[in-house]
Amino acid sequence: MTDFDPEKFEDKYVHYFPQLQRAYKNAFETMNDEFDSTLIHGIDQQILNESEPFYEDGDFSVELPENPPERLTAVEIDDDELEAVLDRYVDEIEAELRRVFGVEA
Repeated sequence: MTDFDPEKFEDKYVHYFPQLQRAYKNAFETMNDEFDSTLIHGIDQQILNESEPFYEDGDFSVELPENPPERLTAVEIDDDELEAVLDRYVDEIEAELRRVFGVEA
């Protein structure tokens, strides 16, 4: 666990890049164990590669890029199903960010 300073999270890629990578990797591994690996790889490489983690009001959130269904070309999936998997994936990333940084929601 890392000593977390919310003010340093403004420059997260300078101060916390390894921790961010670990949180995203842990979330990826969890999701890859629970869902089709082609889908999870596609989401990881075509949607989450442009996501942005934030820390506000004592908790983490992940902002996705615009139009995720249009970005995902590696896999055919119904928009509603994609939304459900993405919601679960974002929840997993946020939980991993809390775990890695030792922040309780």
